[in-house]
Amino acid sequence: MTRLLNMLNRDDVPEENRTTYDNVAEFRGGSVSGPYGILLHSPELAEKTAALGKYVRWNSDLTPAQREIAIITAARCLDAELMWGSHVMLAKKADVSESIIETIGNENSVAQLDPEIASIVSFVRQLFKHNRVDDETFQNLKNYIGKQGIVDITGLVGYYTIVGFTLNAFEVPPPEGVEALPEKK
Repeated sequence: MTRLLNMLNRDDVPEENRTTYDNVAEFRGGSVSGPYGILLHSPELAEKTAALGKYVRWNSDLTPAQREIAIITAARCLDAELMWGSHVMLAKKADVSESIIETIGNENSVAQLDPEIASIVSFVRQLFKHNRVDDETFQNLKNYIGKQGIVDITGLVGYYTIVGFTLNAFEVPPPEGVEALPEKK
């Protein structure tokens, strides 16, 4: 049970905020889901967050696989169950292998991963663990995805920090049937 009404249906939203609901839905491909039913309690924040989400999710310089690897790594770092379950499904659709998903979910070493994938996972893990990234990890990732890519992936991680914090702070449960976040070791 969420700590605030999760206004996922347009009828849940006060009349004066329904335009915001419609704008958020438009930014998100037609639906309001995840943290947005909570964020709508702060209409301007919801709308601005959805605008950022539209860019980092669908218009950034990252491939779908790069994006989903970064997102599920962030979800693991944040222990955000709904984010994990939703994006594991999207990662699989983007042809991210089960072994990569397991490595991220179980917080295993990235040594056995393809170097580009390992650099994405290492970059995101370091941001969450240290609030910084060491020079070697930064340069490795930049070599793979370029200047715009590394800026976009940093923005993506920032956006998903908002998402994960919202889901966790307001205890938004994952829907039934999504893959569960692996237990911490």
